[in-house]
Amino acid sequence: MTAATARPGKTFTITELAQEFDVTPRAIRFYEDMGLLEPARAGRNRVYSGRDRTRLKLTLRGKRLGFSLQEIKQLVDMYDSQASAAPQLRAFLAILAQHRDQLEQQRHDIEVTLAEIQQHEKRCRALLAA
Repeated sequence: MTAATARPGKTFTITELAQEFDVTPRAIRFYEDMGLLEPARAGRNRVYSGRDRTRLKLTLRGKRLGFSLQEIKQLVDMYDSQASAAPQLRAFLAILAQHRDQLEQQRHDIEVTLAEIQQHEKRCRALLAA
């Protein structure tokens, strides 16, 4: 993060955020429609605050981790609250555990499928060698 982006009170255009985070303006507008971002307006233009920038950053991080937009919104909204961080951390841990279980199941399914493919390959090679 540069000094310019870290400065309190700095605002950003949709184009600046799109370039910084390598997403399309359409994606940013979608996140806005989902209630994840709440830019101010200057005429017809959207003006994003540092808070919006942080929420976008957290949203994209959540997407990379495989969270649903609903899960991301829940966590980001908790991040904004002035309450203790403990409920947010517990919710985050629960979501992480759920995703870990899902990925472990997917890994198991992939291993089973790879073993089946290996058996079919072995049979085909044996038939070709005969």
